[in-house]
Amino acid sequence: MTAPLLQVEGLVSGYGRSQVLYGMHLQIDAGQCVTLLGRNGMGKTTTVKNIMGMHPAWQGQVRFKGAPIQHLPSYRVAQQGIGLVPEGRQVFPNLSVEENLIATAADRHRKAHPWILPRIYDLFPRLQERAGNFGNQLSGGEQQMLAIGRALMTNPDLLILDEATEGLSPLVRQEIWAALAVLRGEGMAILVIDKNLAPLLQLADRHYIVDKGRIAWEGDSDALKADPDARQNYLGA
Repeated sequence: MTAPLLQVEGLVSGYGRSQVLYGMHLQIDAGQCVTLLGRNGMGKTTTVKNIMGMHPAWQGQVRFKGAPIQHLPSYRVAQQGIGLVPEGRQVFPNLSVEENLIATAADRHRKAHPWILPRIYDLFPRLQERAGNFGNQLSGGEQQMLAIGRALMTNPDLLILDEATEGLSPLVRQEIWAALAVLRGEGMAILVIDKNLAPLLQLADRHYIVDKGRIAWEGDSDALKADPDARQNYLGA
């Protein structure tokens, strides 16, 4: 049986004396799109930080491609093949769009069809139009496209998006969802956090809902559509 691409088991974590995660678990298989849903402050971003080695877990295990990674520093986690689109985008403000894209570009695992500048510009034509502009001259939507493109240029096996469309206009959201659908169609494994449920129900294979640091519900899109109590109690949707 093939091991999951990413497996999180029994994750316990927090900040100082405040515990945030109480045995978190989730699993992503190769080529799968999975969501992490829940109200603000429930532990979604802490889970991502633990996966990425940006914040140490107190207990539990994170395995990627079958190997434990929870004790690796964040740059080593990225080198294993996980690309992060962080909350708040965090593009380099004083670098041009093109410089942002190539700053961390790598193809460590020798992909058959690697992500290079022309592919990023095909996915997001607006970035090619703005290639010479600095990061701080872009709109919020353009910065999000740039953050996704920058993560793709590391040629990851798993792409994680924390608040994929937060604060973006409806038209830009549609562009982001369309791009993620393209990536999913090409076999990219994706973990996405977002509050816009309708497009996620179309995009994702599986959903995990977090409540107070634990997984309160999990299932596929059909099951979530059929469970109004879960949507109302945990998502307010």
